[in-house]
Amino acid sequence: MAGGSSTPSYKHFNVTFPQQYVAHVEISRANKLNSFVEAMWREIRDIFQTLSYSPAVRAIVLTGAGPKAFTTGLDVQAAFQSGVLAQVSSSSSAGHSAQLDGARAATQIRRSIADFQDCLSAVERCEKPVICVMHGYTLGLGIDLSTCADVRICARDTRFSVKEVDIGIAADVGTLSRLPKVVGNFGWVKEVCLSARMFGAEEALRIGFVNSVLGSKEEAVTEGLKMAGAIAEKSPVAVQGTKELLNWSRDHTVADGLRYTGIWNSAALQSNDVSAAMLSGVQKKMPRFEKL
Repeated sequence: MAGGSSTPSYKHFNVTFPQQYVAHVEISRANKLNSFVEAMWREIRDIFQTLSYSPAVRAIVLTGAGPKAFTTGLDVQAAFQSGVLAQVSSSSSAGHSAQLDGARAATQIRRSIADFQDCLSAVERCEKPVICVMHGYTLGLGIDLSTCADVRICARDTRFSVKEVDIGIAADVGTLSRLPKVVGNFGWVKEVCLSARMFGAEEALRIGFVNSVLGSKEEAVTEGLKMAGAIAEKSPVAVQGTKELLNWSRDHTVADGLRYTGIWNSAALQSNDVSAAMLSGVQKKMPRFEKL
């Protein structure tokens, strides 16, 4: 890893460090349009847990390999062969036979869903800001994954869909919980989730799902890396605190948010980063912050 420690290798993701304190995580299954198989869920959790605690990382960019898709979501064929959909299919085909205990089957399925939810939530839990850069097809799980990020940008060719109802399920790993909070328009969220209709980059920008739209994938990735670089120059104490406080306040009352901010900053204000940042403005030089 950047800064001297080794970087674990992953089968389905490329993790690189294009500039100081910036990590680039690329979904790398382009021959299958970056669709997710079960092993990828656990890999992405491991990656973001590792980067979250790495003092050599201050911002992360998440992208998809290849020209056609950020990700088309779940690899449905693989999921029916093994994993939670295989469990559901097996339970359904068994019907009401004496060997099937519905409560126990439901418990196993619930545990599997909770594990998958936790894997994607690792992106949201990551202490470092995550910038999700999307292009091409961004379907199903692609929406789940992007709503876990802090900032979303996309290429003009991006085509989005909350696709789950088309395969007979309700989205269950984040979209239904996070998307309404991201865009703040419950009626629009219900429409796209209930219909599974495609929507494009301009609509995503208009509704507030993405922060900006760039002309191509390459331009979008460049913009994402530029943004990550700018964030990485700031105090890691201030940046990580800001992410934590924003996420907390999103899920709590204003009064709770103010109280938590006061408690958090009673410790964070004692950092040397405060004086370093203030002096840099007076001295007109770039501040240097210790690793966190």
